[in-house]
Amino acid sequence: MKVFNSLQEVKDVERCVVALGNFDGVHKGHQALISKAVATAKKHGIKSAVFTFSNHPKNLIPGQKPVKNIIYQDEKAALIEQMGVDYLFNIEFTENIKNMDPVDFVEELLVKKFNAAETFCGFNYHFGYKAAGDIKLLKKCGKRLGFIVNIIDPVIIDGEVVSSTLIRGLIKSGDVDECWKYLGRNYDIGGEVVVGNRLGKSLGFPTSNIMIDENMVTPPNGVYITYCIYNGIKYPSVTNVGVKPTIGVYKKNMETHIFNFDKELYGKQIKVEFLKMTRDEVKFANKEELSAQIARDCAEAREFHGL
Repeated sequence: MKVFNSLQEVKDVERCVVALGNFDGVHKGHQALISKAVATAKKHGIKSAVFTFSNHPKNLIPGQKPVKNIIYQDEKAALIEQMGVDYLFNIEFTENIKNMDPVDFVEELLVKKFNAAETFCGFNYHFGYKAAGDIKLLKKCGKRLGFIVNIIDPVIIDGEVVSSTLIRGLIKSGDVDECWKYLGRNYDIGGEVVVGNRLGKSLGFPTSNIMIDENMVTPPNGVYITYCIYNGIKYPSVTNVGVKPTIGVYKKNMETHIFNFDKELYGKQIKVEFLKMTRDEVKFANKEELSAQIARDCAEAREFHGL
């Protein structure tokens, strides 16, 4: 897959079928849309493409509460590539793009830059200045400029429309076990393992610590049954997300105890997949009470993992 990270990089691309959307999360709704674009491109013997933004458009609107990301940019690109997409137009949403007349957005970007022969988008796709462009205008432009517009119905699972907003809500409320249903995979957080306060090790439960990226949506403080992925191998684990209230004041981070694992991970990249929340974070009276609770947390997680 060829990735374009700026409009300046996009030159002389072949005629293609373009999937349009933000695709934050690349959830089952996004997967359905992208799959149809890829299948149509193959049928016509042309390239498939995804046009998305590297930052969330709503974060450029004054007064809006920041929208946090569900997945990292590299993970988003990897998931899109796995679906067989040829081109990824991963463009920064700038003030210039935000202020584009909707018709100019279609003519200058979709037609001239991306060479769209056909497009696929959701029923609520909007574009251009003040998001004034909608699917009705897109179809009108397509008819005039010679490209086909396909509108994809929402994917509904258990009576819920699959959306990034729904998934963010599940993560924020700690319902991480529900995410798989809508994402098609476990919700995860990744990062570099940093040196912590070594409290876990002193209590007999050594942990790998990751600082949480504030641009990412994160689950509430508490204990979770997890998998830890290192070097492509998935290890059963238990994870605490929080601020360690029993021992002091700390910035929110994530510490994972990996079962039957003795490698040193400082400076290494790991990914933690969340399976189930077991309890909220609690301030204990002392380290002894904390240690006893950690032992119970580990026992519950080991049982869950079948260890």
